[in-house]
Amino acid sequence: MIMNLDYYVFGGINQFVGEYFWLDAIGIFFAQYFEYVLIFCLILFLFKNFKKNARMLIESFFAAVLAKEIFVDIIRQLTPRMRPFVENHVKLLIEHPITPAFPSAHAAFYFAIATTVYLYNKHNKKTGILFLISAFLIAIARVFTGVHWPSDVFVGSLLGIISALIVNRIGKELKKD
Repeated sequence: MIMNLDYYVFGGINQFVGEYFWLDAIGIFFAQYFEYVLIFCLILFLFKNFKKNARMLIESFFAAVLAKEIFVDIIRQLTPRMRPFVENHVKLLIEHPITPAFPSAHAAFYFAIATTVYLYNKHNKKTGILFLISAFLIAIARVFTGVHWPSDVFVGSLLGIISALIVNRIGKELKKD
């Protein structure tokens, strides 16, 4: 059932590859390069107010590492699922090594960062929402360009959010002491 839904949604997204040059360019940008813009924006927080934002950056780093290097790696060892371009004839826009796809490390990493930014900007949620939208665009672009299934980015996103919540909770406990 989930696999059928994955194929259906993937096909609905990936079918537009090669139809419009501008759409392909946007997909490639968000799948491969936008992550650097997001990291740059995160670092800008240090220049804006180092004392206020240093803790947020540290927590976002730990949340991203927890999501990508622990949760994603463990799940990939337990359920090595191949990428769409390996198992099917898909329209592939970017080069990618043949590694396990489930869950998406990109989605986990950037949703961990975005969720941490969201949690730290309680009075001005616009920044956190922009980071969450950015993480979503990175994740959906990974499906569009043919390197991930929709369930890969969905589960990766959840792992990133959960990691950020865990690290944020630990950070609050440590701050109390």
